Amino acid sequence: MCELVWNSVRNAKIIGISGHIRPDGDCIGAAMSMYLYIKKMYSDKKVYVYFESIPDRFRYIKDIDEALTDYEDKHADLFISVDCSDPERLGGARNLFDKADVTINIDHHISNLSFADINHFVADSSSTCEVLYELYDKDAVDYNMAVCLYTGISHDTGVFKYSNTSGRTMQIAGELMEKGIDFTAILEKTFFEKTYVQNLVLGRCLLESKRLLDGRVIITTATQEMMDEYGADKDDLDGIVNAILQTKGAEAAVFVYQLGDDEFKVSLRASGSADMSRIALLYGGGGHVKAAGCTIQGDVKAGLDSLLRELASELEKG
Repeated sequence: MCELVWNSVRNAKIIGISGHIRPDGDCIGAAMSMYLYIKKMYSDKKVYVYFESIPDRFRYIKDIDEALTDYEDKHADLFISVDCSDPERLGGARNLFDKADVTINIDHHISNLSFADINHFVADSSSTCEVLYELYDKDAVDYNMAVCLYTGISHDTGVFKYSNTSGRTMQIAGELMEKGIDFTAILEKTFFEKTYVQNLVLGRCLLESKRLLDGRVIITTATQEMMDEYGADKDDLDGIVNAILQTKGAEAAVFVYQLGDDEFKVSLRASGSADMSRIALLYGGGGHVKAAGCTIQGDVKAGLDSLLRELASELEKG
């Protein structure tokens, strides 16, 4: 598989790279590490990286300001999707992906649909950044790539707390640290540091959270009205679902926030054995066993009632 990927890169002149909509740390880190790696190892290529948006907290990553957010209609010989389980989640990059001569899909989600010409996903890997590290020439991974990869791995493991963290994950993190990266600053700036608005929204969501199923599930919601009240956007909602999951006795957490009229994003987390990805898939989403998400269209109350019944059933299995 490694040779298939790099042979495709060698044979291409114009290469596009993108990840999923609403990019998180693993998506940003994976796409930017691939961008930097190709530019270093294959300097004759024209490489473009696309994001729906670039959260300010990731601006420390080298060359991230070169990323495009307008999805210019450039024909690519090769288009590489990273950290994306479904082509629909490529958002504006979907059209560029579909038009490319050759496509590659690199991921770690168990729900991956194998939608490219070349598919390489490792479901038991902590993150797409971990998958990529195993594809790279280790001696070629420099300081700037290490910053990208450490960002992605640390975010998708919840700072090495989630059950997807393996001994190999920790070994890779150690090797990246040996590149001289300021790992403390990366974690502080992108994982722990909160703006005042983020703290206000988190406090409100904690205050309005509810326990269900004898305390086994905790749920909270951020409506558009609430976000308007605090001047918040979707980037200010990071970490809320993980915060409510820390409630004693909670085996699963559900965080719902409004995307638009009659459209709501649902984030699911589990601390026990319940399979969140199975539930998310029922509603057109996906993700991991312990962390997944989906979108509910239309009657959000009916959709949530149905989802919570599935969650109750899943908890009983566990």
